[in-house]
Amino acid sequence: MRTMDQNKSKSSGSGKSGKGSRTKFVYFFGNGKAEGTAKMKELLGGKGANLAEMTNIGTPVPAGFTISTEACDQFYKAGKKWPESLEQQVRENLKKLEDAMGAKFGDRNNPLLVSVRSGAAVSMPGMMDTVLNLGLSSSVVQGLIIKTENERFAWDAYRRFIQMFGDVVMNVEHEVFEHILQSKKERVGVKLDTELDANDLKEIVRLYKKAYEEATGEALPPAS
Repeated sequence: MRTMDQNKSKSSGSGKSGKGSRTKFVYFFGNGKAEGTAKMKELLGGKGANLAEMTNIGTPVPAGFTISTEACDQFYKAGKKWPESLEQQVRENLKKLEDAMGAKFGDRNNPLLVSVRSGAAVSMPGMMDTVLNLGLSSSVVQGLIIKTENERFAWDAYRRFIQMFGDVVMNVEHEVFEHILQSKKERVGVKLDTELDANDLKEIVRLYKKAYEEATGEALPPAS
């Protein structure tokens, strides 16, 4: 799942549909087919267009979808308000992604985890950082522990998600999370993140959530 910058698409690659139809903002790729090609960089960004092309030529690319640059353009023109049909289109394509991957977003027993990456027609500095492990929550992490039989891996994945989501999406200062992590390592007498055990990481997740709530005034949203 990817987000794109506000580069306006050219008419040749526009998501405009016929009269009376909604504008297409989300383009799916997976199962050997893609709603796009390498020629659609203005609309899908470089990553989105190339992923579509690789899917079309048979490269084994994991399924996903691209939110068009046109959606971002309209978002800013409307005073940072989502285009009317965007959320519905994202939900429709998330269902396609669940079907393609054989997993379900927010499901404890068979969770679908996705990455969110930014892109543009031309690469530029200052692009949004990646958010990994979107779909994890307090409930889902328990299912991930059972599925992977690796408690440390699950808590570390959840820790990383909270840090990235808090920093990139909610503008919580990166240093807030880094201070918590570094303090924990000093208390247990280790130098590397990889030396922290599952219980250490579980405690860090608790502290991350507390810091997130203090910074944003709201609880970390569950995956749904």
